[in-house]
Amino acid sequence: MTKVLRLDLSGTPTAWLSAEAAALAYTRNMVKWELGNTQHILRGGVNQAGKRSYLCLRPVIATTGLIFPPGKAENFNNRMLFKRDNFRCMYCGEKGDVRALTRDHIIPSSRGGKDIWENVVAACKRCNHYKANRTPEEANMSLLAIPFRPNVFEAMYLAQHTILADQMEYLEKRFSGKRIWQAA
Repeated sequence: MTKVLRLDLSGTPTAWLSAEAAALAYTRNMVKWELGNTQHILRGGVNQAGKRSYLCLRPVIATTGLIFPPGKAENFNNRMLFKRDNFRCMYCGEKGDVRALTRDHIIPSSRGGKDIWENVVAACKRCNHYKANRTPEEANMSLLAIPFRPNVFEAMYLAQHTILADQMEYLEKRFSGKRIWQAA
């Protein structure tokens, strides 16, 4: 089952919830508004009158209170980085999958470069090995695009593997417009 996008009351994404966590928010009357078509129906038991209980989960819900601690936009992993960079090496432009790509620090970490969005790009193993412990300028390599820190809406998109159309429509309207890679 695809996860439910949880928002705070102002509409800022805070987490991707499992169906069980979303159901908990509904049963605790924490859901204040919701968007999208019914995503999933959870079926319960049968009461004495022979009626079966059910709960309709929407793909986007805004809740009060904490179900789980909110996610942080500044946390990232290689899959999110590669998705931001459209699974392309930011030096040669070659397309690759998670096995073919590596995380490259523009200013090498051994030289004080930080492991932050603005200092890392996807790189194929060949380019990363060639660049080694140098800056792109020192290695005579050009970046195809400038790395950027995604806003919270973009980070939520990058963090989730499968996104429903209703969820994507909500998130995409709030993207910053920056794109690390534009197809030629």
